[in-house]
Amino acid sequence: MTKTENTKEPIVVTGIGVVLPNTLSVDRFWANISGGLSQVGRLTRFDGAEAGLPVHVAAEISGFDHHPFLPELNDAHAAKYSREILIGMSAVAEARRDAGLVPGDVEPRRMGVVMSSSRGPSAWWRDVLTGADPTAFGDKGAMFRGLPGCPATLSAIYTGAQGLVTTLSNACVGGHQAIGVALRELQSGAADVMLVGGHEFPILPEVASCYRAMGSGVMSTERDDPKRAVRPYSNDREGFALGEGSVVLCLERESTARARGARIYSEILSAASLNEAAHPTTMDLTGKVTASLIEDLLADAGRSAEDVDYFCAHGTATRYNDIAESRALRALYPERTLGKLPPISSNKPIYGHTFGLAGIINVAATSLMIHHQTIAPTINFTTPDPECDHDHVFEGARPAELELAVSMSFAFGSQTSVVAVGAPS
Repeated sequence: MTKTENTKEPIVVTGIGVVLPNTLSVDRFWANISGGLSQVGRLTRFDGAEAGLPVHVAAEISGFDHHPFLPELNDAHAAKYSREILIGMSAVAEARRDAGLVPGDVEPRRMGVVMSSSRGPSAWWRDVLTGADPTAFGDKGAMFRGLPGCPATLSAIYTGAQGLVTTLSNACVGGHQAIGVALRELQSGAADVMLVGGHEFPILPEVASCYRAMGSGVMSTERDDPKRAVRPYSNDREGFALGEGSVVLCLERESTARARGARIYSEILSAASLNEAAHPTTMDLTGKVTASLIEDLLADAGRSAEDVDYFCAHGTATRYNDIAESRALRALYPERTLGKLPPISSNKPIYGHTFGLAGIINVAATSLMIHHQTIAPTINFTTPDPECDHDHVFEGARPAELELAVSMSFAFGSQTSVVAVGAPS
């Protein structure tokens, strides 16, 4: 392995909190992604036909109860919060629990919370602006329910985190960028623990209309078989399905984690992001810009492209995304034949597209793949697009020696982000 001297203290993942469709624990999350169990189902949140939209499927959370996750939250306070806030808070609390952190383990000012959400409380604002909820301003909770940063700030109050608490909003790269902010806090010595995650609740006709306005091939129109709706890299792909939920990672400086005997899933080696300053809705289609960003990411981690064992893709099942990722791999490995490129897979067919949360889901999934030394598959893969004909993991979970993996995200606004995840030393 090519590895140069890196003097930065390792930052490790010690906890993963998950509130996703039919998924309320890290064990269930792993069972679903490794077993290829899609949580995309029939759309119930709104009637696509009534909205004039050919949208019939989504990955929805139903019947969520926050009480098991937030037992110390007073019901009178919880009544002032929205469903979205309670789900985000629950994911933060679950990440802390999964990490084994208890009061007294970390000095409060050395623990922070950083979240990502591309749209914030869209459902609440929709109801306010359309008059669908005439009681929206009936209590002081309106201030909580209308702010995109409240899942982070209210989580900090619940967990006692007094360090940096903030929320980023930057489309699909926001999750990776939130990890980057948390890394800087930890590597600078400003914090010992950071709870970093995302929350997204885009299953609304207005959001669907935004993407349908971009034309065909962006959102899936599947009607008959919801679980096959999302088919990345396949010739018959139609686009993505909307997904919702919250996932949070507990990141710690390794010395802090080791001192308390914490279980370690993975190491976050580096995070990098750039704005291509090019087309606002289409990512780099040469592959060269993304490849150069990955090279910079790996150099910062003291590694090289030859060390990468796996790529966790953005994998939206849209043509431009799929070929952009494939071309990036070819540009990164110009001397390799297609069959010799590192394996790649996408979890979008399992949980849909979650935008500001997507990068967090990817890094959580990658951390678990490293922990279990198994690559989770891209389900629904049929005949590959000739542009994307390389080593897709589609046959089911694949045992593998995983020492280094790269998570990729692309976003509107000409943005690309990547995170390097390694096996703990």
